[in-house]
Amino acid sequence: MPEWLLALNVGSSSVKFAAFPRAAGSELLRGGVSSIDDQPQLRLRRVGEGLSVGSCGALVTDLRTAIEHALDSALSCLDRSKLVAVGHRIVHGGADFTRPTLLTTETVEALSQLERLAPLHQPASLAAIDLVARHAPDVPQWGCFDTAFHAAQPRFNQVFALPAELAARGVRRFGFHGLSYEHAAQVMRQRYGGGGRAIVAHLGAGASLCALRDGVSVATTMGMTPLGGIPMATRPGDLDPGAILYLLEELGMSISEVRDVLYRRSGLLGLSSESGDMQRLLASARPQAAEAVSFFIESVQREIASLAAALGGVDTLVFTAGVGEHAPVVRAGIGAACAWLGVRIDSALNEANADEIHVPGSAIRVAVVRADEEGIIAKHLRDILLS
Repeated sequence: MPEWLLALNVGSSSVKFAAFPRAAGSELLRGGVSSIDDQPQLRLRRVGEGLSVGSCGALVTDLRTAIEHALDSALSCLDRSKLVAVGHRIVHGGADFTRPTLLTTETVEALSQLERLAPLHQPASLAAIDLVARHAPDVPQWGCFDTAFHAAQPRFNQVFALPAELAARGVRRFGFHGLSYEHAAQVMRQRYGGGGRAIVAHLGAGASLCALRDGVSVATTMGMTPLGGIPMATRPGDLDPGAILYLLEELGMSISEVRDVLYRRSGLLGLSSESGDMQRLLASARPQAAEAVSFFIESVQREIASLAAALGGVDTLVFTAGVGEHAPVVRAGIGAACAWLGVRIDSALNEANADEIHVPGSAIRVAVVRADEEGIIAKHLRDILLS
């Protein structure tokens, strides 16, 4: 058994993990716990074996127990004495963490100060760090930050039109889903030698878009927290700040009630009054579900137009993450809405979830990329261990 690395990707609604050899090589193991709030399942694939799917039963009741079950599954499949490093996807690194960082006690304390900026994600990531420390106390852990990918953006894409003293106190744009965008940029380099002016649409339970020039982030739709941009499963996306004041001042809602509305009751769930899950909405016969899907598509195409302006044109449009990879209806709707820009999607290729789904000769290349934040985490760990 070779020495190996573990990448943990704790999201707002799922836990993913993958193991890789310390030296170059493909993954040894990949899995995840999904449907945490409704019949949680463990999916596991070991090298040379097929995919196994099983119920987690009473072992998983919330996100923390899902993390523990995922960690136990990984450690039971491989020789834990050969585990040399663990890497974590951490959503918010703030202004200070712009590269992979060793997770010391002081670092974890600093990251805990950012919990209010990412309450669905940051506490879960810190819980994962704690659980790993309990299971493998001698194994170094490293944090890889979603915000770091956007640190090189032009300054005017990192600020709000607010008083300078507020910016000095940390009120600014950061952007998220950076590990996913980093992976998309890597795939474009491998496939096309670069990618030129690209817009990547990370469409999942959490969703955002990013404009890249030669693999470097130029602009993105999320801001200071993972609430902004396009509507998501349970988050509203961009919202008139005056609406928040109205909820507080006129409707008399408490801050905790407003936080619950914004993080857990809005987005596709709020619009449809049915579900935040795109596949369930697509299968629904209720008009509210269809309206929620249409609202989502309209929001995405508006952001594509904005990001195209930031780039001065588009060469490649990339779809990634759960909805981006597995919802041809949504991709087709976005493509049709962006026909004016030169996007032309081939129906057969789209239905087949092909790597490229544009019509031959189309002015804009349209690609589908399987999200692999775990692979990017492993890449960073290898780079660290080699340095």
